[in-house]
Order: sequence, then C-alpha cells, then structure tokens
Amino acid sequence: MRIRIVDAFTDRPFSGNPAGVVLLGHDRFPPDPWLRDVAAEVNLSETAFAHPLPPGGPADWALRWFTPATEVSLCGHATLATAHVLRTTGRAAGPVRFAARPGVLSAQAHEDGSYTLDFPTSTLTPVEAPEGTAEALGAEPVSAHDTAGHIGDLLVELADERTVRELAPDHDALVRLSDRGVIVTAAAADPSHGYDYVSRGFFPGVGIAEDPVTGSSHTALAPLWSGRLGRDVLTGYQASARGGLVRTTLSGDRTLLNGRAVTVIDGELLAAPPQAR
Repeated sequence: MRIRIVDAFTDRPFSGNPAGVVLLGHDRFPPDPWLRDVAAEVNLSETAFAHPLPPGGPADWALRWFTPATEVSLCGHATLATAHVLRTTGRAAGPVRFAARPGVLSAQAHEDGSYTLDFPTSTLTPVEAPEGTAEALGAEPVSAHDTAGHIGDLLVELADERTVRELAPDHDALVRLSDRGVIVTAAAADPSHGYDYVSRGFFPGVGIAEDPVTGSSHTALAPLWSGRLGRDVLTGYQASARGGLVRTTLSGDRTLLNGRAVTVIDGELLAAPPQAR
C-alpha cells in the first residue's frame, strides 16, 4: 500500500501544509483504530484515507481525515492533497467527487497545475468573544464569530496584520474557547503583496497547536472578508511559519478554494490493515 506526503496550498516543497494520503485498494475503510494509528505515525495535521466507490453514483471516492489525535469533519488541505495524488498517479483525469461527512465535495484540476475545491460555506454568527479570549490570545478582539457547522471554530478578527503575525497564544487556554479551534484574522496591511487578508489557525482541541494552512478555515474567512471588502474573489495568506496562499470564491452556500500541491514523499506502507469492514 502506497503512502504519500503532499505539501498543499503551495507550489514548492517544504512549504504550505503537508498531508498524508493513503489510497485504499478495496471498497471499505479499515477499522478506525488502524486509521488513527497510521495518522498518529505520520504525525501531520491530517492524513487522508480514500477508497473508490462504484461507478454511476453521486461520488467517485469516499474520503475521511484524521489528525494524530482524532477524526475531523472537514479538511481542505488533505482533500487538495488527495486530488493531487489521484491526478498525478492517473487515477482520475477529470473532476473528482468525494463522499465525506459534510456531503459531496468536488475537486477540479486545471491546466496551470492548480486545483479548485468546492466546499460548503460556513455560517457566521456574530458573538461576544468568550470570556478569557483576549488573555488566551494575548491580543484584544475586534470582532468574533461562531462558525458552527462542519468546522466549529471561533473566528476572531484582530486589529491588524502585524498583530496576527506576532501572536503567541496560550494554547492551553485556547482549548476552552471552542470545540475545534480558533482562527484569527485581519485585513492585509498592503494588498499589493498579493493577498487581501491574513489568518492563523490554532486547533489544540484536535491535537494541532498551529496548522500551517487550513483550507476549511477559509470557508469562514471567505464570507467574512467578501462582506467587508465587497468582492467575491479574494486571496488569503495563512501566516504560519510555512505559510500558504488560498484563493477563495464565494458562491452563496458554496466556497471555492483554489491552490497548488507538490508531492514530496512517495513510499510504501508496510503495516497492512486488519480486514476492512
């Protein structure tokens, strides 16, 4: 069984967000403990597992994502990584439809080497920042939103790009603020640098201190900044140590995420799963 490590939302190795990708050769997922063990062994933000579905149905592949600690309901960068593996190995030539927890997600490869993911848009509800937010982040919130749905993060707007970049939060305190994690964001200091807003994502609730580039967060960032800036097509920069660009197009209850990917490791997984069920 092959296992790949793919850097997503980047066009060069060792940047963007790395994901493990395992394409299963049978039509069912192995038992969950094996999936969790592989994800813990890979020890990246997420490892994606996919198996083919019978032709003629609403989706082509079934897809699940695991952090080193738990399964998650939605993951953008590992979906992009899976689409990239399917395309570069000849397993898919056109658009790919994935059956996942949020419903059917699709990925379209383009001639320029990029991919567009079609994801559900997060519903934003303005809320008062929970007690202790400023102390946990080390910065005063400008606004806060509950993202609900498939991501369940607290989205916090901060004063400016510099504040986002220099943030050094208390990760233990962040766990108390939301189910999955906290997204922080601010408008770009200088949009001529090629992006409209910046963000960072902290997800201690699922075992990720800081995620390098979080595709799913941009299903909440896109409606926030499209509303503020009056444009449906934007580019966000996730200002982690590795960094990455996500181009977003808001289309009602769907958000299109565009980015590139690079395979950096292609190896063999020797620990075979138990009988699939």
